Amino acid sequence: MSDMNHQPSGRGARSFRALLRQMLHLQESPQRTALAFALGVFIAFSPAYGLHTAMVVLCTWLFGLNFLALFTGALVNNPWTIIPILGATYWTGALLLGRTDMPNFDWQDLSFSGIYEQVLPYAAPFLLGGLVLSVLGALLSYPAAYLFFHKHRSSPAKPTTEPLPPSDQVG
Repeated sequence: MSDMNHQPSGRGARSFRALLRQMLHLQESPQRTALAFALGVFIAFSPAYGLHTAMVVLCTWLFGLNFLALFTGALVNNPWTIIPILGATYWTGALLLGRTDMPNFDWQDLSFSGIYEQVLPYAAPFLLGGLVLSVLGALLSYPAAYLFFHKHRSSPAKPTTEPLPPSDQVG
């Protein structure tokens, strides 16, 4: 049967596992793979919505990091996590700025200027919260990713037979 006949949720889980398997077989050090993944997590929490993929491509090009590891880290922000991330981003920034007001949106005025005027007061907490969560996410994900890649990275196969003893003959 083809993949078209399977549930979308199962296909997504298989896709993530396939990405993970590919990352485990990269020909680079666990430190470098973990760094790329952590930078991807930084991007995932970045408040630059709509630019995450472009940021992954730019970091791949600028720093010579692995695209697959960067992109997988950036996938922390996905359709299932975007609402909690947006909420945590605003809440973190508001908490740090000492703000207690909750965002309010007037759905009657959906013009560009109306949306701009409604969103602008919440931009500072959102940007600050995004920066803080990006840094925290990267700092927490690096050691976790490093330990994971170091432990699960394919190591050279051990010989199944005992080595021969050294020869008694000289020359």
